[in-house]
Amino acid sequence: MTTQMRFEVTTLPVADIDRAKSFYEGLGWRLDADFQLGDMRAVQLTPPGSPASIQFREDAAQAGSAQGLLLAVKDIEATRAELLDLGVQVEEIWHFDAERNVHPGVDPEHHSYASRASFRDPDGNGWVLQELTQRLPGRSGPGDVDSRVQLLIETALRHGKYEAVAPPHAWPDWYGAYMVAREDGSEPDEAAAAADRYMADVKGVVVPA
Repeated sequence: MTTQMRFEVTTLPVADIDRAKSFYEGLGWRLDADFQLGDMRAVQLTPPGSPASIQFREDAAQAGSAQGLLLAVKDIEATRAELLDLGVQVEEIWHFDAERNVHPGVDPEHHSYASRASFRDPDGNGWVLQELTQRLPGRSGPGDVDSRVQLLIETALRHGKYEAVAPPHAWPDWYGAYMVAREDGSEPDEAAAAADRYMADVKGVVVPA
């Protein structure tokens, strides 16, 4: 597909919305909304630094059925310690090795996605902390400085090839188009082509044949 589809919200079934709201606010999650829509109460919270949010559905029969919800963190040991200080029961950290065998403790080399730890909310909905130390270029998240730096370096190198053959232009225009394409999932060659088209179609900068 070429149309954008951005994941924004997941719904958690809970037995008591006020209890769930209090728990997640206690974790420091931002309260985005709490209002009534007819017979339905809409409550939304967002984890710190996350582009996606949670909402609640009051459903005692299904409460706790949401499992394996991933929370990417830069330092899993620090995050676990903070949650424990807040009174959350977090399981011990474990990690996968290169052969996908499970071992106790943090991955010694802190490979991305290897180290994990789990906790549950009062209804039993299950969350998994996942240590993400470095994203691939073009997959940077909010506040992810290291990955954004790598994407900037990649963009500069790609722009150098364009600049060598293009007439004078404002380089931030090409940078912006390239980075948006990469963050939307395009591969480097596809992103460079998209940036070239943007410069020609929108900015009127045409590369001589």
